Amino acid sequence: MTALRHFLEIDDLSPAELTDVLDAAERRDPPRVLAGRGMALVFEKPSARTRSSMELAVVQLGGHPVSIRADEVAIDVRESAEDIARTLSCYHAAIGARVFQHDKVERLAAAASVPVVNLLSDHEHPCQALADLLTIRQQFGSFDGRTVAYIGDFNNVARSLALGAAAVGMALRIATPPGRAPTAHDVDRVRGAGAEMLVTHRPEEAADGADVIYADVWASMGQEAEAAARKLEFEGFTIDDALMARAADDAVFLHCLPAHRGEEVAASVCDGPQSRIWQLAENRMHAQRGLLVWLLERAGGA
Repeated sequence: MTALRHFLEIDDLSPAELTDVLDAAERRDPPRVLAGRGMALVFEKPSARTRSSMELAVVQLGGHPVSIRADEVAIDVRESAEDIARTLSCYHAAIGARVFQHDKVERLAAAASVPVVNLLSDHEHPCQALADLLTIRQQFGSFDGRTVAYIGDFNNVARSLALGAAAVGMALRIATPPGRAPTAHDVDRVRGAGAEMLVTHRPEEAADGADVIYADVWASMGQEAEAAARKLEFEGFTIDDALMARAADDAVFLHCLPAHRGEEVAASVCDGPQSRIWQLAENRMHAQRGLLVWLLERAGGA
């Protein structure tokens, strides 16, 4: 048994460990590391894809997922994050949490005696990044020489994607409106992962010759009141056929979903031949299954 490992940010894994997780995700005969055991899935912030993909990943490893709604476990309202982590550690082999504030998953991990997985926070979405990397590797065979262009708000999805892409050696381009770009700290983290990141306010500059064009919604859950203002702010950042035509001939379009056709992406791109959004959606389940195998084998769960 090795030291307990958590997965709160994509760079909690080294490049070699990322490869091990992606390899585990591809296994069609995964070890049943959760046989007779449970995993608690705490949903302060609801999600159809995250719940379905993680519950099925747990089942495929022989385990029993227990999804817990926000009204059943009100973090820091009814009970502290620390006491919730200690309680759930009594019953489960692992804990997953989808929360608003990132510090809540950090506090859960600090108090838990089992691995904790960040299913999404306002700071990062590392499980999505694992699926992103898995899909890109499946599409191109390797990461060598590939360029990822993210167009839109530099949010939690973009941050995890950038750090994951940097870790595996891909080139990065980020196109955002002014005021939505990566911070100096974000740029330093990407450089620390071994990559430079082009930051521009021109989507065309980011898309030129890129292998992957990536988008997310302009207003995420919890930002609904800002949606109208953001539509104006992001005008000109829609990924349409003209923008895709600037990418490499074999480029693919990815989106973490849900997609708002006609806003961040045109329907002709989202549902077109270059789109791999449903392959990516399925890969959430496979990537998370690979992650759980990796974490639980190191926690003595195999």
